[in-house]
Amino acid sequence: MIERIGVDPKTPLPLAPAVRAGDFLFLSGQAALDETGTIINGNIAEQTELTIQRIVAVLQKCGCTLADVVKTTVWLDDARDFGAFNKVYAQHFGSAPPARSTVVSPLVVDGKIEIEVVAYKPV
Repeated sequence: MIERIGVDPKTPLPLAPAVRAGDFLFLSGQAALDETGTIINGNIAEQTELTIQRIVAVLQKCGCTLADVVKTTVWLDDARDFGAFNKVYAQHFGSAPPARSTVVSPLVVDGKIEIEVVAYKPV
């Protein structure tokens, strides 16, 4: 069974914040957006922190936590931000981090980072 979670018909973007497919949960990429949908002007550490907090919020709506995350894909706008990003990321994922891919790429939004998540939690 496939369940689309958090779809809002008022949102102009054609995506679901999360999709559950069996025991897997796929989160759409998250960025450092404030409550108005605007990218914050912070540095990479601040943008990474907000991005992870947004991921936590979507996971919570789906009955999951960061401990359920099995894979992340991270896009950084600037390779020089990798060290500062990695420090914040490590604070959240601790001693049992998920598998991860990290690439450098221009982003569609005017931010420094985007993170996509796959979680596993048996229904």
